[in-house]
This record gives sequence, C-alpha cells and structure tokens, in this order.
Amino acid sequence: MIHKEKTDNRLRFIAIFFLVVALVIITKLFLLQVIQYNYYHTLALNSHEIYKQLHPKRGEIFFQDTRTKTLFPAAINRQYFLIYAVPKDIKPEEVSSTVEKLVQILALPETDREILNKKLSKSNDLYEPVAKKIDSDTYEKLKAEKLPGIYANEQEYRYYPEQNLAGPILGFCRLDDTGNEQIGSYGTEGYWNKILSGRKGFAIGERGALGSLVAMSSHSQVDAQDGADLILTIDRSLEYKACSLLQKGLDEYQAKSASLVMMNPKTGAVLAMCSLPDFNPNDYSQVKDIRQYNNTAIFTAYEPGSVFKPIAMSSGVDLGLVSPNTTFVDPCVRVFNGFPIHNAMNKCYGTQTMTQVLENSINTGMMFVADKLGHERLSDYVKKYGFGQKTGIELSPESGADVSSLDKKGQIFAAVGSFGQGLTATPLQLATAYSAIANQGILPKPYIVSEVRYPDGKKEITTTQDSSPVISARTAKLLSGMLVSVVDNHYHAAKIPGYYVAGKTGTAQIAEAGKYSIDRTNHTFAGFAPATNPQFVLVVKYEEPQRKWAEQTALPIFHDLLTFALQYYAVPNDR
Repeated sequence: MIHKEKTDNRLRFIAIFFLVVALVIITKLFLLQVIQYNYYHTLALNSHEIYKQLHPKRGEIFFQDTRTKTLFPAAINRQYFLIYAVPKDIKPEEVSSTVEKLVQILALPETDREILNKKLSKSNDLYEPVAKKIDSDTYEKLKAEKLPGIYANEQEYRYYPEQNLAGPILGFCRLDDTGNEQIGSYGTEGYWNKILSGRKGFAIGERGALGSLVAMSSHSQVDAQDGADLILTIDRSLEYKACSLLQKGLDEYQAKSASLVMMNPKTGAVLAMCSLPDFNPNDYSQVKDIRQYNNTAIFTAYEPGSVFKPIAMSSGVDLGLVSPNTTFVDPCVRVFNGFPIHNAMNKCYGTQTMTQVLENSINTGMMFVADKLGHERLSDYVKKYGFGQKTGIELSPESGADVSSLDKKGQIFAAVGSFGQGLTATPLQLATAYSAIANQGILPKPYIVSEVRYPDGKKEITTTQDSSPVISARTAKLLSGMLVSVVDNHYHAAKIPGYYVAGKTGTAQIAEAGKYSIDRTNHTFAGFAPATNPQFVLVVKYEEPQRKWAEQTALPIFHDLLTFALQYYAVPNDR
C-alpha cells in the first residue's frame, strides 16, 4: 500500500514537470511567434533574404539660350572613383613604391606622402581611404599600374561644367553618409532637392551563398524613380556677360560684394542673376566664408537709398496727390524731433517739379510727397510692391527684408522711408518693383525655373501669374517718363543711342552704431529699356565700393550690360 502511494506521487510529479515544461514551451512560442514576431522575422530576412535599396538618378539642371531655346548643362551627374587601400595585401617592401605611384598619378600634395606611408604600413589593416572624386582618366592610369592592395569603388557625384558661373544660383550637392545619395544645399539644388532627388526603390529576395540575390527565387521590387530635370530661365550668354562685368567692377571699385538681377518685366523670368564673391560648386568646401553660399541678390537686404524714390513718388502720383509737374519750394533742411535731414551734399534747389525731384534726387522733395501720403498710405503702397515679404522665387534661402518702420506713427519714419532710409530691400525686390512700373503697373512674380521635365515625359511649364495692378497703367507711364528724364537730364552715361532708357541711382549711407556713416555707402542703379516697350529690367548693386557715387560704379555696369542685351536680342530702336 505504501509502495503504491509512492508510485502515484512519482507519476504526479512527472506529470506536473512535463506540464510545466509544456507551459514554458507554449509561452516561449507565444513570445517568439506573436509578441516578438517582427524582430525575429527581420532576423530571418537577414539570414535568408536580402534587402537592397535602389537609388534613383538625380535630375539635371540646364541653362538656355532664350532666343533659340538651346540647352546648356549647368549641373549634371558624373562618375568618379573612390581609391582605397587594403594594407594587408601590400608587402612591407612594396609600401614605398606604392606610395610614390599614388602621389604621382593622383597628383596628391607632398604632405600626404607621410600619411600614406603610415596608412599602408598597417600590416593587418583591411581598409584605408586614399583619395576620392578621382576622374576616369586618372583612374585608368592608376589601374594600368596594377598596384597590389589598391582598389577603387565607383561613385556618382554632381558636376558643374561652368565652374563658378551661377554658383550661388545653382547651390551644390554633397553625398550622404552612405555615399550613395546626393543632397542639395542652397540655390536651386536646395530648393528643388525633393524633385531633383526622385524616389528610392528597393528589392527583396533570397540571399545566395555569396550574399547576392538568387535570380530564380521569388522576390519583390519597387523600381527607383529618377529625379526631374530643370530648365532655368537663365540665359547662358547674358549670365556670363553680366557676371563678368560685375566682377570687373568689383575688382576695380574694391567693393566688398556685388549683386545683379536682370529680368523680363512682362513675365517675371529672371534672365541673369549674379552674386559676388561667388564659389565653384565643384569645390564648395574651399570657400573662405560660408556666407558666400548665400545669393546676395535675394538674401542680403540693405537700405537702398535714392533708388527707392520712384516707389514713393509713384504712390503720390497714383493717388493724384502730385503730378510730374507739381512744384514745391525746397526748404533745404527738415528737422524731426531735433534731427536735421538735408539733401545730399547739403544742397538747396529752390522751386522744383516732381520730375526734377527725381532728376536731382532731392530728399526734401520726397519728404514733401511723404507728407501728402501719410505713413499708412505710403506703407500700403510699399507693401503692394512686394517689399517686406519674400518674392517666392524658387531659390534657397531668400530674405523678405524689413519695411516695418513705415508702420510707426512718427512722421520721421515716413519722411526718411520716402527716400530709402530706415527700411531694407533686396536687389530682386527692387527689380520686381521696377518691373511693375515697366509693366503698366502690374507686379510680376519672379521665377527662375521655366520648365520641369519628369522621366515619364511629363512637363510642367511655368506660366506668367496674373496679379492685381500696384499702380494704374497711367501712373506707370508717367513714372516711366519721369525716369527717362532722369537719365536724359542727369545721368548721361546711362543713355544708349537709339533707345529711351529709364533709371535711377541710389548712393545710400550705411547705418552703424545708431547713426549713418560718412564714408561707407552702398551703390545701386535700377532701370529698364526700351522705356516705351520694356524688355529688360536691371538692378546693379555694390557694397562699400571705394568710389563716392553710384553713377561711378553701378551705372557703368548697368549701361554696358543693357547695351549688350539690347543688341543680343536685336531689340528694335524706340528713339
């Protein structure tokens, strides 16, 4: 009886033991197959399947000849090679000769010789980078040497055939950490990065013994979608001429920087845009100051000075408060809260018409207009012209500048704002505003991409966007006539035989430490031609040139480039 009871206890113990083991197994299977399914599924994929990312081809960017629509490559893809060493495969007695060949063929600096010696002498090392972005010709020369332990990987880089030309417009590309994807920064490359990049794809299938996809096995694949190509509005010949003239002036006038915008006032298409100092996108890391990446034509806001006077004048004319022949008596100086404001060089002009106010660039005359306008109406017109906000051009980064001083109630803010002090603008904003005067009062939206071409053949063509008039067509015509008088009667060097040219200078003192500098100035000339049927609006700006007046710096560049453009496009004479 006792023996049977012991046997029953043993059987019960064994049954409980197996029950516990079964529960443990069931629990473990539940954890593996349900709770941690995703984790172990991924491990299984890594063991038996392979996932491969498919990288798209980055879209390319083109300049054009806007007369013939011929395209010129501005940013394209080019194959280069990454050269690397496996020191383990290099015998100690071969290190010196291998280094010599590398330095010679790859044109490496002598300072790299000692570094390479140390790298190649690591007998158990499996990888050491030697040089990147090596072109195919150089690679073939190196390959012919059959150097032991020296290998290469092919990589795709962005290449800019025109070097520095339009660098701030284009921006640049850099490779991501994997070395497979190009990422755009600044300019067109940055703003349009998503469209240019396309969409990645992938392939999943069984892994073979050597780690590659098994061709006959079941697999899934989503193809990569290549990026779209961009056709810029930039005319290659105009861009080259514009930036060459601007660079010549920068050197001659010893200015800190320079910028230029030429656009079609009827469409808003930017035909040329320069920003100096510029950079070569192929060697973007070589710039001394990263501020060179910023396109000063759209990014760097400044007090424009007298080149802003036509904007305020047009507001008064549009409201019927003044006309080109309205007269005022120059008080020579105005005082606001104890602050005297004079005309340039403290000149006094006596009785003057509004046209003469622009011709002689009379500050007190503009204050006369501002008094009639009041700060609210002046502020409204300035903002309708697009100042104080980004134009929305398809480039990165852009500044909206600042005209908030015109919202302040003190009379002095509208007074100085009427002649371009106390507020800021960019050259592109000025070009767009002058385009409204040239375009019967209608403010165009500036754009720099004329067409987007997708790999599937789809095309998106930029069309001119309709907008409400800033000023009436009559006001625009009157202002155009006043600006022609400015050139004819004051800035003779801006005249072009056979054409009516409208324009205005701005020599603006630079604010520093709460007051305006006596000898530091920014120079601008803005205008358009032919004035009776404008084809080009042009703004030229120099920062702190070593000349006194804008007619000595910005004006000659304006004249020479506008003359070239009129001849280049064979624009009929209007005079």
